Amino acid sequence: MAGQPVLAAQIDGFDIVYTLPPKHGLQVGDEVEVIIDWERRYRLMRLHFAAEMVLQIVYQLRPGIERIGAHISADKARIDFALNSSIAELFPLVEETVAKLLKADLPISTGFTDEVKQRRYWEVAGFARMSCGGTHPRSTSEVGAIQLKRKNQGRGKERIEITLR
Repeated sequence: MAGQPVLAAQIDGFDIVYTLPPKHGLQVGDEVEVIIDWERRYRLMRLHFAAEMVLQIVYQLRPGIERIGAHISADKARIDFALNSSIAELFPLVEETVAKLLKADLPISTGFTDEVKQRRYWEVAGFARMSCGGTHPRSTSEVGAIQLKRKNQGRGKERIEITLR
């Protein structure tokens, strides 16, 4: 039974439900050892936090801008905005601020705003605090250098794609 890949993981209340391949042979109550693909997980953590840094910087540069979507994958992250002009005009200031945060090597603290309801947040003192239940690196420098790319998703929709260099 060892070596069964997890096909999907989904949050159900406060539980995580894993989907395994058919005929995996496990029974409810069986003890299992879970092995995390750390390289993939760490890359996702870095991309996730890179996207959150970019999002917070965009919010600071364009108060009131509406985020209409986001996605994190192992290769890149994306954030979609409702915007009628090119988001790329913000890139120089976004990149400059990200570079300062990386160089400053600031701690990323996490905690609960409501432990019973499992409401979590991350915070970088002097930069931002954001509600988020995801995983994050320990410091801003762990994210590493990033690259931004603009994609116009159609009228009034702009996308920032973020990759790690």
